[in-house]
Amino acid sequence: MPIKHAIWKVGQSPAPLAPSALSTEQLLEDMIVAEPRMLSSEWMLIGRQEHTGYGGRIDLLAIAPDSSLVLIELKRDRTPREIVAQALDYASWVDRLSSDKIAQIYRRFSNGHDLGAAFQQRFGQPLDEDNLNASHQIIIVAASLDDSTERIIGYLNEREIPINVLFFQVFEHGTDKLISRTRMIDPEETQYNAATVPAKHGDRERWNGEFFASFGGGCTWDEARKFGFISAGGGIWYTQTLKLLKPGDRVWVRIPRKGYVGVGRVIDPVQDGEAFTVQHEGSERCILDVLSNGAVLRAKATDPDQAERFVRIQWLDTLPADQAFDELGMFGNQNTVCKPTTEGWRGTVERLKTVFKNWGA
Repeated sequence: MPIKHAIWKVGQSPAPLAPSALSTEQLLEDMIVAEPRMLSSEWMLIGRQEHTGYGGRIDLLAIAPDSSLVLIELKRDRTPREIVAQALDYASWVDRLSSDKIAQIYRRFSNGHDLGAAFQQRFGQPLDEDNLNASHQIIIVAASLDDSTERIIGYLNEREIPINVLFFQVFEHGTDKLISRTRMIDPEETQYNAATVPAKHGDRERWNGEFFASFGGGCTWDEARKFGFISAGGGIWYTQTLKLLKPGDRVWVRIPRKGYVGVGRVIDPVQDGEAFTVQHEGSERCILDVLSNGAVLRAKATDPDQAERFVRIQWLDTLPADQAFDELGMFGNQNTVCKPTTEGWRGTVERLKTVFKNWGA
């Protein structure tokens, strides 16, 4: 059933706002470029109206914090099935973009600015060129789709193709027009698929059942070892993949730009900081009361976009951060948690088992 949404005026007699439309579909693209958070607060736009070489142009191109790309296609005057087919066709072009080509696209979009510098400023971390365009998402922007097209997109998503739809609908409120947004599929699912299914040809392997985690941000590794957790904060993009972890899962933890520091078993699903408790000095305490920067994290705890979230871990074997283990060619990823299916993850795990000898305890 096609997704529909409405806006109601609050009052003693709630009244629905009348549906409306933008004067042109070009206006929506212009609005997104002026305010990219209309799409997502987690992406940075890097391209617009780029020739694909396939007889068309992609509407918008964005980059995510893990250096993956996001292809955005507006429905415009195309039929629902045409836009899905065209988006998939353009995705095959995105799949083959090299680092140099992506940098050129951004220079054209930004009037000569450097992608690496812009990425550092936007996300607070250096651009990982090794993972640049290692995967991508497909986002279709539309006011509505028919049943058949929604079934097609649902089918692709269920088979781990990272595709989603953003529905924008316009409503009248007096002389003003308001625009609302909703998604067809939970964005967590789309990110999971993009994080676990590589875009490059010939490098996919069956997942070996071992989870990868990237540790960094609001908490120190020493405290994570002491109290038994991994965590993430600073944005929904960073925290939502923690939901992948279920009790009993084994996870290998890496600190970016340092190396692997531990392996452990998940005890509990992800929890908010205010609900996560640990043993400290003979009593059970809220984690935010015992961490060295707990006051800072508590101030963000009520903001769902910034709050730190925690997963309880039984550590099997760990190393101090200054003794992190790393070798050339070992798997790395900036998603907080992922299920790697890329070539090399199996070999990385086998090598780590020789370093973290209690991995099977």
